[in-house]
Amino acid sequence: MESLNRMAVELVDEAIDFADELAIEVHELDNGAVVPDFGVEAVGGIEAGLLLTEIQTGGLATVQTGMGTVGDAPRTHVEVSTDHPAMAFLAAQKAGWELSVEGFEGLGSGPARALVAEEEEYQRIGYRDAADFAVLAIESEQLPDEAVAEHVAERAGVPTSSVFLPTFSTASITGSVALAARAGELAAFRLSELGYDPLDTLSVSASAPVAPVAGSDDVAMARTNDALAYGGEVHMTVEEPFDRFDELPSTAGAEFGVPFAEIFEAHGWEFYDVPVEVFAPAQVTVDIVGEGVEILGGTEEGLLEESFGIE
Repeated sequence: MESLNRMAVELVDEAIDFADELAIEVHELDNGAVVPDFGVEAVGGIEAGLLLTEIQTGGLATVQTGMGTVGDAPRTHVEVSTDHPAMAFLAAQKAGWELSVEGFEGLGSGPARALVAEEEEYQRIGYRDAADFAVLAIESEQLPDEAVAEHVAERAGVPTSSVFLPTFSTASITGSVALAARAGELAAFRLSELGYDPLDTLSVSASAPVAPVAGSDDVAMARTNDALAYGGEVHMTVEEPFDRFDELPSTAGAEFGVPFAEIFEAHGWEFYDVPVEVFAPAQVTVDIVGEGVEILGGTEEGLLEESFGIE
């Protein structure tokens, strides 16, 4: 398979070429690194969020919008599908790089993680990327500077001038779209954490509603996680049976039914202090090749209506 970072760079180039149409802004830092602003100071939008998701998944997922409802309200949903879930979701899209550099705080996802390959997912998959470019999508309230780019370059083993940092705020249209696109990744990650071989997950399709843009990143973080845990729906095709599929959906967790605003508040709004099992989609259908179908969990639209402010 071609390098995840090389495929992502081609998509970043596309974003740069169509920056005006995507309502994004492109900044070149003094050290040569490039920061496409997908929704911090720039407006961003639905199309920007879809392309950002393609970048985060290393070009291995098909991403599109569809229409659905939350309660009686029509809402945009994001649909993601891939025949390479281990690579697209775990090796690329997962938000596994916590950035804290000289006052800058952010959460990194995307294929640059595969150049470092220190997370357990890479040992399970047996993959480490090799490329001259590094693409790290950053979720943050501020745009990264030269120090952040140099930190990423050093860890990824590439020149600073070869670092691309598409950045977005959680509280943006782009953020609502890109985070709704994580339902499949959550299911794949949860299944891997339960001990299932991620390479035995053959294909994943997922959908989740796009949360209304919030007035702050804290509220946005709660809403976008509610969208996944109470509105995310996933269909997986897997190679082997497993006796813990019933633990996949959010309904299996002790916190199910609790709004994420309360969950985050209880943990001081520290993302990594929240128990990992609460991050799961609401409903999962598992097709086991040659075996049968398991339907697990269910959506909770009443809670979503409250979280989204739908009356």
